[in-house]
Amino acid sequence: MTADSAKPMPTVSPAIATGKSLTWSEEFNTPIAWGAKWVGDRTSAYRYGNHNPDDNKLDWLSPGCVTVFEGVATFTATPAGHTLENGLQAWRTGLLTTEYSAEGFQVRTGDYVETRVKLPSGTGAWPALWTWKDGANEIDSFEYHPDNPNLLELSNHVNDACACHTDADAIAPNEWVTIGNCYGEHSVDWYVNGEQVFRDGTGVGADWSAYLILNLSLSAGQYHPAPSGPGPITFAVDHLRVYR
Repeated sequence: MTADSAKPMPTVSPAIATGKSLTWSEEFNTPIAWGAKWVGDRTSAYRYGNHNPDDNKLDWLSPGCVTVFEGVATFTATPAGHTLENGLQAWRTGLLTTEYSAEGFQVRTGDYVETRVKLPSGTGAWPALWTWKDGANEIDSFEYHPDNPNLLELSNHVNDACACHTDADAIAPNEWVTIGNCYGEHSVDWYVNGEQVFRDGTGVGADWSAYLILNLSLSAGQYHPAPSGPGPITFAVDHLRVYR
């Protein structure tokens, strides 16, 4: 194992300090539990199930693009032998969702979700942790684009709130960062390395629930640069935890 892929030191979640308990987690200490815990070949968030050119994405989902080694999951994107409906070349890439899995885990109002990720440097990379159910219910714990190297996009699409959080000390390509948010009834709160960075004041309501999606998308070039060459683009994840 190289130094770049080494499992990072854990951080203390704000959820622990507020009395929540760990209720569900993925530590990537064992191979991906395809079908049981995770699905990687489709999501209802994508128009065609395994790809979605409508959202300025080059993605063509392939479970083989997510691998696990010594407690770290690596998402790897490479050019695919497929052409999207808009004529662009697709990229094979990885996605994990609890939707369609046998377990069918969903987060709900009041939960705190946390992930520790190594932000990518490759042009066109678009990693995110988000939620989806019934064509909506989307909360973006984060979205990241290397052309804005020190910025995270934080969004509540349930009740229309968003922020861009910039921190050159914590957010940068090839650096590990812990990102979390609490799906509050009246406010969704976001944390970076244990510090609250945004409180939206709108929340998700009392009865919200949704599936988790953790993925590496590829930008098609409309809003952020598309990949600049055929070389692989990677994104690493240490853990994904839900406290309730």
